[in-house]
Amino acid sequence: MKFQKIRGHHRRHKAIEHWRLENLELRLDLLEEYGYEYTKIIVHPWCDLSLINSVFPEPRRKTKLLMLNGLVDIYNSWKTQLEKFGQPYYLKIWLFEPRFSKSQVVCAVGERIDYYEHLSLEVDDVRELRTGNYGYLKSKLDHLNWELGIDEDHIDDDAVGEPELYSKYRDYIETKKWFNKLMKKPHRTRKYSDGAEFYSFAKGDVWLGGID
Repeated sequence: MKFQKIRGHHRRHKAIEHWRLENLELRLDLLEEYGYEYTKIIVHPWCDLSLINSVFPEPRRKTKLLMLNGLVDIYNSWKTQLEKFGQPYYLKIWLFEPRFSKSQVVCAVGERIDYYEHLSLEVDDVRELRTGNYGYLKSKLDHLNWELGIDEDHIDDDAVGEPELYSKYRDYIETKKWFNKLMKKPHRTRKYSDGAEFYSFAKGDVWLGGID
């Protein structure tokens, strides 16, 4: 896997500020309609899907801190609005490491609260978030309570599909080889009531931060 070089950091930083400002206002209408709302780091190129065999490196240094500062500001703004909303709610920052660009702010109301509270697999780990690693944001992060979970990629046992779904049989064979190779890696398995299986592969940590 090749990493693409990122250029124009000043332009990226302006885009981060635009993203932060655009998401300070919680869409309470969508929250009421769907029971949840979230904001990911929608900043080019980290939010893009790569169509070639290369990826962008994770944000670093000033870029990373600006993004994290945006997440904290969005969290604080949403919390103020939710307090006035008058209903129980779930609100957390999901801070992924090392896949930082996946980080987001998530909130939920009603039945969705229980769903999100049990979505991340809890771990028997005594580690604490090293807020000192985030420079000038340490004091902001220390105001939040952080719990450690596992960042996972999920795939089901029907990921390969049937040969007739492929335009070329060799594509089916290649996908099957990829799946068989993947299944040799450490993972956990869950079963649905209908007998289907679900496989989860650990990719790193996800820190869940908020004020209870």
